[in-house]
Amino acid sequence: MGTRRDFFKIQYKLFLFLLTLWFFLPNLSSAKETEPLVDLTKLDSTIIIDLKYATTDNFLGKKVYNCARCLLRKSVAERLIRVQKRLNKIGLGLKVWDAYRPLSVQRKFWEFCPDPRYVAPPDKGSRHNRGAAVDVTLVDSLGNELEMPTQFDDFSRRAAPDFPDVSPAARKNRKILIDSMTAEGFRGISSEWWHYDAPGYLQYPILDIQLDDSTLLK
Repeated sequence: MGTRRDFFKIQYKLFLFLLTLWFFLPNLSSAKETEPLVDLTKLDSTIIIDLKYATTDNFLGKKVYNCARCLLRKSVAERLIRVQKRLNKIGLGLKVWDAYRPLSVQRKFWEFCPDPRYVAPPDKGSRHNRGAAVDVTLVDSLGNELEMPTQFDDFSRRAAPDFPDVSPAARKNRKILIDSMTAEGFRGISSEWWHYDAPGYLQYPILDIQLDDSTLLK
């Protein structure tokens, strides 16, 4: 009889636990969904913006953004600004090549290069589609790009952040970028030295709104 009573107590506690999750998880999710996208240039004008997909200088060879507006989730932008301040202390700075990216653009990428090492499948979405990833490089105090192992959108082994056969200058600059970004919580990926994800990126919803849409900013 005691065993039967204990069984029902466990079942009841489990029911209360699941009910609690059902009540609170939607609220936690909506908290992230309501974190706005912000225009990085309005928060820190010292970060150089050169959105490659708003130009023809990219792996598709054509413009796929309707404007060069650099958007990120607010907390991600603030994290990147801390990286900028860290680099400023040694006379360097950031240049941003990509930030928030509409899902419709991600589909175009996949059609052109269906390789998950370099392009996230659109059915899963990219961290960029969530406004929680950036593609960056280093610049000197005059805004000149520093030597790196490759150019942007280099789909070769040389683009890996640990590729060994690079010049001493490129190796040094790559390490400075890695150390500066990871010091503020960003994490890189194995195939692109320029790509960094903010922590908790999966908590943000995927968006498919064009960069010039005023509803993006709250």
